[in-house]
Amino acid sequence: MAIGVRVAPELEQQLDRLARSMGKSRSACVREAVAQYVQRFSNNDEAQHQSALITEHSDKPNWNEQLPDWTDWTA
Repeated sequence: MAIGVRVAPELEQQLDRLARSMGKSRSACVREAVAQYVQRFSNNDEAQHQSALITEHSDKPNWNEQLPDWTDWTA
């Protein structure tokens, strides 16, 4: 079965370079990627694991937030 997928030109170029470096066709790389995606998410275990992690850490501070600039602060 053939499936058409649209991707950004940059992603297509990256895929082509990767396929050439691996000695595979673009289609072979996409087939492998789709198979891995389906295997990973088909039984929903990964989604449940990610949801549990989000819930577990939702009450903790967000360490990615930008800190205030304290360079001009004096005691």
